[in-house]
Amino acid sequence: MSPVRVLIVDDSATMRGLIKAVLSQDPAIEVIGTASDPLEARTAIKALNPDVITLDIEMPNMNGLEFLEKIMRLRPMPVIMVSTLTQHGAVATLKALEIGAFDCVGKPMNGVSAKEAFAELADKVKMAARAKMRAFSQAVVAKPQADAFKSDGRVLAIGSSTGGVEALLAVLSNFPANCPPTVITQHMPASFTASFAERLNRSCAASVCEASEGAPLEVGQIYLAPGGAQHLEVSGLGQLRCRLKPADLVNGHRPSVDVLFESVARAVGGRSVGLILTGMGRDGAKGLKMMRDAGASTLGQDESSSVVYGMPRVAFEIGAVERQAPLERLGPMVLNLCNLDRRERA
Repeated sequence: MSPVRVLIVDDSATMRGLIKAVLSQDPAIEVIGTASDPLEARTAIKALNPDVITLDIEMPNMNGLEFLEKIMRLRPMPVIMVSTLTQHGAVATLKALEIGAFDCVGKPMNGVSAKEAFAELADKVKMAARAKMRAFSQAVVAKPQADAFKSDGRVLAIGSSTGGVEALLAVLSNFPANCPPTVITQHMPASFTASFAERLNRSCAASVCEASEGAPLEVGQIYLAPGGAQHLEVSGLGQLRCRLKPADLVNGHRPSVDVLFESVARAVGGRSVGLILTGMGRDGAKGLKMMRDAGASTLGQDESSSVVYGMPRVAFEIGAVERQAPLERLGPMVLNLCNLDRRERA
């Protein structure tokens, strides 16, 4: 196979050099050019036709978000954002992921070496080259009606990774204010999850927050696993609660989707629904199988609508997924499974 051809866009010559040095160590990647701002990058894209772009957010002439939106509207292609993992950087990077950036990596800072900061960059570049990128559009979502839904007491558990920001926004925007109690593990840097929970909360009729230790699972509440040193679990005999447990990485991740799904299988069993969305790797497949074996209803995002058909594919292949569907159908399908009115009519 031909090497993945990469264009590096960053206003810092030092950063361009660091990224190039890291990527050039992988024989499956070829850095075909660099640009110091979006104007240079636009010319380079036309001349070089790269497979993947790495893009800084803060640049002169046009910031990275404006440039990314133009790319995703006019010529959709895989873009990996290179950002400072600060509060300000998190908000901007989340916006980039919403627009359609494939993934993000953090710049070296606070004593972190370039080798450490960019440890996953080459793998993300190679995966990005195989991803399905779609044109960006500001979708208009009808406001969900709470009176059309009545929770039947089921708990919804969702797992996602690469492409998950866009996917979760699409699914949760369908939810009414009285949605089923929902727990989510999304693979994301620790500094991003608080900002992402706030972003979801602004976009959803239901209430969205970072999960906290001991928080009770309630109708109308959506809990996002905090990034960092803990896994999100669900436990309890009467009142189900969120539990944050420090532990080692599972499937290379913390928080892990498998850990969440397995806890839901044990604590809730058949009174739950599991949903696995776009993402690299296999995290969540085993746990979703446990949920299905315990009597839960399980859904998976299909290949055509997944940015990366990794986690959903593995889950489907091992028999963890009852039904696959495109992203735009998953929100209504989940609500239908949890709707008491539907079950009473049936």
